[in-house]
Amino acid sequence: MAPSGPRSIKRGCQRVLYWIPVLFIVLIVAWSYYAYVLQLCIESIEDTGEKVVYLLVYHVFFIMFVCTYWQTIFTKPMNPLKEYHLSCSDKELLEREDRGESQQEILRRLAKDLPIYTRTNSGAIRFCDHCHLLKPDRCHHCSVCDKYGSLLMHLEKRPHSILHSGRQSKIQLHFCLTLLCYRCILKMDHHCPWVNNCVGFSNYKFFMLFLAYSLLYCLFITATDLQYFIKFWMNGLPDSQAKFHILFLFFSASMFSVSLASLFIYHCWLVCKNRSTLEAVRAPVFRHGTDKNGFSLGFNKNFRQVFGDEIKYWPIPVFSSLGDGCSFPTCLVNLDPEQPSSPTGSNSASKGAAEGRQFPSKPLRESQSRLLTSTPSWTESDNTTNTDKKGASNPGMTIENEA
Repeated sequence: MAPSGPRSIKRGCQRVLYWIPVLFIVLIVAWSYYAYVLQLCIESIEDTGEKVVYLLVYHVFFIMFVCTYWQTIFTKPMNPLKEYHLSCSDKELLEREDRGESQQEILRRLAKDLPIYTRTNSGAIRFCDHCHLLKPDRCHHCSVCDKYGSLLMHLEKRPHSILHSGRQSKIQLHFCLTLLCYRCILKMDHHCPWVNNCVGFSNYKFFMLFLAYSLLYCLFITATDLQYFIKFWMNGLPDSQAKFHILFLFFSASMFSVSLASLFIYHCWLVCKNRSTLEAVRAPVFRHGTDKNGFSLGFNKNFRQVFGDEIKYWPIPVFSSLGDGCSFPTCLVNLDPEQPSSPTGSNSASKGAAEGRQFPSKPLRESQSRLLTSTPSWTESDNTTNTDKKGASNPGMTIENEA
């Protein structure tokens, strides 16, 4: 029952077009390998020692660049766990409600045992209408990563011409449970056309390493090609096709170095602040209001959240990020030592409520097995107000009562 006809042909053409930027990068890198190794090192450099050193260092950067680029492209973005997806009964119950407040009551009931602390700008539960799931913190819907979501929407909107109602409900249940939407990306940063993939929790470390090694690759080519570039303008190179490769190799490597350097510096700043590109554009909304530094835990913890605790894994394209991608510690739960001031929009009442709760500092990896827990992970003081107790199972829930 897959979509066929012009729609499937159009979708196939779109998939091909999405790979054009990747193909462009591959062709540029392949030409740069030919120009540097054959035309520069083998044919133009006469000193054997210099030639060997250049080739060894070049291939180290080249291999790491290719490996990180491969991992960034072909690492599948992680999606929310099944606990965040609505069941068929909850979905039908939500669709029967016409009023927004009634729908929010249903969503609040479903989210009360999930570690969700962020809200929409209006203070509502973050819910994806396309994927029919409660959005975890820092999770966003990517309209470009259209893998199975469009197929699911097509099947839901298309009437099933089946005579027996029992068989019809069985097929609808099968579609609901097996065809999940894969466009809600955990800790989504952005969709990068140069890798034809969505950069998020599962491949953000690979993306950072890709930027670093591609920058080193271009800088190394620019530095070692500079003297021969100067010889070209002084007519110091033999009259062969190698000098034209040396000329364009220097221009292309230097131009890519400038663009990569700016992009790499920007993402280094994001890592230090523990923000994604989307969060830098629009700050996340927490229980007490908008806070652009809500996920910042200090430089050391922010860096280790992306690259992991083990230093030996930092420079290699192996997944070592901390956590499960669905829940993240915040400075609203674990106070940020680098952020002495209170979050934006907080008042004295919220400060007293925060002081009344003692949140344990636990490693992110423990959250993988404790996403759904009915027991609160903190103790309440005797002075906590009744309003705060309503959201004890989820500190972010009281925003609905305050709105």
